[in-house]
Amino acid sequence: MQVYLVGGAVRDHLLGHPYHEKDYVVVGATPEQLLALGYQPVGKDFPVFLHPESKEEYALARTERKSGQGYHGFEFFTDVSVTLEDDLIRRDLTINAIAMDEAGKIYDPYQGQQDLANKILRHVSDAFVEDPLRVLRVARFAARYKPLGFSIATETLDLMRQLAESGELNALTPERVWKETSRALMEPHADVYFEVLEACGALKVLFPEIDALFGIPQRPEYHPEIDCGVHTLMSLHQACKANYSLDVRFAVLVHDLGKALTPEHELPRHIMHEERGIPPVTQVCDRLKVPTQTKQLALAVCKEHLKCHQAFALKPGTLWRLLQRLDVLRRPERVEAFIQACECDARGRLGLEDREYPQATYMRDAMEIVRTIKAQDLPENVQGSEIGEMLIQRRIQALEAYKALHAVTNKPE
Repeated sequence: MQVYLVGGAVRDHLLGHPYHEKDYVVVGATPEQLLALGYQPVGKDFPVFLHPESKEEYALARTERKSGQGYHGFEFFTDVSVTLEDDLIRRDLTINAIAMDEAGKIYDPYQGQQDLANKILRHVSDAFVEDPLRVLRVARFAARYKPLGFSIATETLDLMRQLAESGELNALTPERVWKETSRALMEPHADVYFEVLEACGALKVLFPEIDALFGIPQRPEYHPEIDCGVHTLMSLHQACKANYSLDVRFAVLVHDLGKALTPEHELPRHIMHEERGIPPVTQVCDRLKVPTQTKQLALAVCKEHLKCHQAFALKPGTLWRLLQRLDVLRRPERVEAFIQACECDARGRLGLEDREYPQATYMRDAMEIVRTIKAQDLPENVQGSEIGEMLIQRRIQALEAYKALHAVTNKPE
């Protein structure tokens, strides 16, 4: 029985990257032998075991055969005769098909180290096209390793395009698409994930609402990059640069979906695109079963982002109602996430990536102002429904005073 560390841990070890998850493959053993050694079985489709002490996963070396549609449509075969090379050839990329034994010796039958050195993401074999999930995985790796200069091999991108055209992507479950996409959104260049999906034709299959943005023009005086799809990915990159949360990144990704629905005769203006965006944002979230909290922020950013950009011009009552809709009193963190997403939108524009966004400070100050006004500070004779009415009145008055002060202190010389 031989045990090898495989997959991402070996890849990141060779790259000098930190890694936490370790996967092992066991060659020349039977399930009975592992059970006798105290390993616990956890695999449903094929034999995977937890180490009795470390609880890390150990899988018996296996081969697979396509037997149906989708990434579940496989039959697996495990036997003591299955070699390490047999097991590694079923993996997606050469850089993930490298193994290391317990002595630290590297086994690299498919030239993964060479592709690491050349910074190439390349499929191991033509069996790549049997698993549609690999389209998303390769796009995610492209997003992760963009800072290192990695690119996708032309022949691998061709296979990804073939998968996108085959209809196999439709077999992916919403949960799996969201899992891969949410992981990709947290990569340092999440925008690259969507660029790759667009390049291979998978974006129009899995995210038609986002794909529809490409080629839609905007007014160049506000959007020098012009293209709505380009702006969306530039905005997403701003969220990545700032290391914002998953909720913020997703909200930025879908904030302008309504622009794809602008009537042609109105272009390049996008009047009411915020309202038009609500149905497609809802559609994406419901289809992918996006978590409720993530969906709520995405809808709020889609509907309200222009008001954040126009914050200085808003009447105090309008600003209060905006903050109220964002649940400022119970969830100030949502207001903060909203501000962050709007800031990314403002900076996701060609040549304006480092522009100041003073609206963010203004909105944060307004949030703190209304939150400091509480019921216990009201006169004792104010009772019942009068309490709520007076709180609103005082909060709006405080915002009015702040607006006046801001106008004076920020008056041009």
